[in-house]
Amino acid sequence: MNIVLVHGAWADGSCWSSVVEALQSRGHTVTGPQFPETSLDADVARLRQVLRRQNGPTLVVGHSYGGQIITALGRDAPNAVGLVYVAAFGLDEGESIGKLLAQGPPTPALAHLDIDELGFAWLPEDDYVGHFAADVDRARARVMHAVQQPLAASTLEDVMGVPAWKALPSWYMVATHDEAIPPDAERSFAARMGATTVEVESSHVPMISHPDAVVDLIDTALARVA
Repeated sequence: MNIVLVHGAWADGSCWSSVVEALQSRGHTVTGPQFPETSLDADVARLRQVLRRQNGPTLVVGHSYGGQIITALGRDAPNAVGLVYVAAFGLDEGESIGKLLAQGPPTPALAHLDIDELGFAWLPEDDYVGHFAADVDRARARVMHAVQQPLAASTLEDVMGVPAWKALPSWYMVATHDEAIPPDAERSFAARMGATTVEVESSHVPMISHPDAVVDLIDTALARVA
């Protein structure tokens, strides 16, 4: 099977390294591209570009803001046969990340977003290490912070069209110690999309702190769509 892994904000494709290695060892074709995060349109265009390059049915996996990207594929995602959300946004039509986050107090990981003069949001090191990647070895979390990919703040206001999960089967991993997206919000996303759901005692980055659990969920999805 083909698998495309979509990273979120303040990360890059290397965040999937342990997952990629495990999936490749099982014979799967894996692609973990880099996304510009300059706009949602640009990110969806990159994902479509990568999906068109796949040779046959493809499972698409998104983490965090990567869930926004895979959801925005809509009903005509090239080669896609299923979606896996890993502590990810799974919005419905008419919703935006900004409006969702505004429904409650800022989560600890996102409480002090540093938006620069070009309109890109960065995470301060204390919030990244202490909240965003709280269960990752501190030295590794500091490296992750150092190489973070900033997110265009405009993406927080982009309104979702018809979501891809209305056309494709979905799976969802809830990170129960997530301090970026509230775990109850993740459960709500999963419930309304009718996703097969698992929970893991993880921070916002289970593909780094609990890669085996992520691989197991992907395997579960592959067994359904293969």
